[in-house]
Amino acid sequence: MTANDAPNDAAPGPATGKTARDPWDLPDVSDLTIGVLGGTGDQGRGLAYRFSRAGHRVIIGSRSAERAREVAADELLAGTGVEGDDNAGCARRSDVVIVAVPWGGHAATLTALREELTGKLVVDCVNPLGFDKKGAYPLRPEEGSAAEQAAALLPDSRVTAAFHHLSAVLLCDPGVAEIPIDVMVLGEARADCEIVQALASRIPGMRGVFAGRLRNAHQVEALVANLISVNRRYRAHAGVRLTDV
Repeated sequence: MTANDAPNDAAPGPATGKTARDPWDLPDVSDLTIGVLGGTGDQGRGLAYRFSRAGHRVIIGSRSAERAREVAADELLAGTGVEGDDNAGCARRSDVVIVAVPWGGHAATLTALREELTGKLVVDCVNPLGFDKKGAYPLRPEEGSAAEQAAALLPDSRVTAAFHHLSAVLLCDPGVAEIPIDVMVLGEARADCEIVQALASRIPGMRGVFAGRLRNAHQVEALVANLISVNRRYRAHAGVRLTDV
């Protein structure tokens, strides 16, 4: 394991004679083009809207380029500069690709885009959930999590996980200027995680916080089932705040 691959909590301490790196010293990501696979869904549209407002070039993807262009011209996104393309075009044209497709189409979508996603920084925000009369409950993919499934299907991509706990209602509401929430970011390479942390922090009110390696993604994805229960009980749009960091 190289120093660059070490998680943030493994930075050298005083005993080494070196100054620990400030974990909030994040890279400038303002010039990155962001693609959103599943950008025609509510969460995808909301993320596209927020990143466009933050000054990014954004491309939303769909199985149908025509459908993606229709959504890019809808009431929320019209005039923001967001572009629409099919999933393959979205993946090819973007520096960072957010996966916001329904869980049922997750594996098939990523398998079909393996070539286009080669070398790309991929951010998986899919939550594998089931629903019954008792409400939402987490599913456990064979690989352990949606993020780990993505990593297995995309061996030549740089897979991270983030943006799981965001309310699509808040993301898509132009009247909401800030969304006070912490975005837990998981991945294997520190540099990739820091890029995603910096992207999260581009949205007013949000912080990107390193939360471990991809093997820890299941419990982050599963927490969404609890948040759905909170939201239904309190008629809220609950998120997550981490204390003392």
